[in-house]
Amino acid sequence: MKFAVIVFPGSNCDLDMLWAIRDVMGAEAEYVRHDATSLAGFDGVLLPGGFSYGDYLRCGAIARFSAIMPEVLRFAAEGKPVFGTCNGFQILTEAGLLPGALRKNDSLHFICQTVPLKVTNVQTKFTSEYQEDEVIHLPIAHGEGNYFCDEKTLASLKENQQIIFTYEGKNPNGSVENIAGIVNQKGNVCGMMPHPERGMEELLGSADGRRFFQGILKNFSKVGQNA
Repeated sequence: MKFAVIVFPGSNCDLDMLWAIRDVMGAEAEYVRHDATSLAGFDGVLLPGGFSYGDYLRCGAIARFSAIMPEVLRFAAEGKPVFGTCNGFQILTEAGLLPGALRKNDSLHFICQTVPLKVTNVQTKFTSEYQEDEVIHLPIAHGEGNYFCDEKTLASLKENQQIIFTYEGKNPNGSVENIAGIVNQKGNVCGMMPHPERGMEELLGSADGRRFFQGILKNFSKVGQNA
């Protein structure tokens, strides 16, 4: 598989993402600029963390209109893997690829720490390498990670088992139902506030992110390659 790591003005985790998927996991990957208009030759899309366009208006609100985004929407519609972490998650909600929105942390402070997460659904292509209800540890680094949705959307997320990660123990940002990561109903678009690409080696404090990418490589490898 070959992955496109989308780089927006203000992205700052693009190198982390490229290193995780290419250097650690051994997959092909390249940077693709926000102003590109084609994803020809790629099999998956990775949206990194950062502060796209300075987080003006709302986090991810301007990036959603970048030239590359119609191609990202096409990938999602075709069932190919699209993953966004932190600012990438924010962009996915702004683009309508995932329900809900990310608001300011309830503390109104930027949070940077490693947190425990419960894997609440291992029946997805992103989480299949974990154990049900396993508690893993991944870093977070955000000021607007407070996931919010209305009651109808929350009921739908629960009914369709789209909630895949929840914060274990203390909720760090005020997210409804402790939600840390979700997938779309089709199961090919995933967004989460924690950073699996920063949890690839024990030397860095955790290697729990490695199995996340293992799941992607294992389960999406046969989905219409090189479009």
